[in-house]
Amino acid sequence: MGVIYHANYLVWMEMGRTELCKAHGFNYKDMEKDGVFLAVTEASCRYLFPARYDDPIAVVTTIAEANRRMVRFNYEIQHADTGRLLSSGFTRHIFLNAELQPSSLPARYHSLFGILPRGEVSP
Repeated sequence: MGVIYHANYLVWMEMGRTELCKAHGFNYKDMEKDGVFLAVTEASCRYLFPARYDDPIAVVTTIAEANRRMVRFNYEIQHADTGRLLSSGFTRHIFLNAELQPSSLPARYHSLFGILPRGEVSP
């Protein structure tokens, strides 16, 4: 059919998450070395227009929601040359410890995920 296999969009979302972490000043692999892991609990992708082989792709990734237990990332996958929106979606993750049990995100990572100190409210 000449279009990109649908599961590749989830791979692009993962790449978008990785790059967003770098843009926020940390590498995901370093967080794992600290014993903090993100496990996907939910993924959604709405396919709007097909990407074709060799199309340049841009992934716009944002943190839509975060707290000490979970984070939700939103994605827009676009044709890099035309800006046409190809798909949109989200993934929800829980934070795990080194034993892969649900845990609270260590305070040193709160600001990186936009989590305010206890008692503070966003403007």
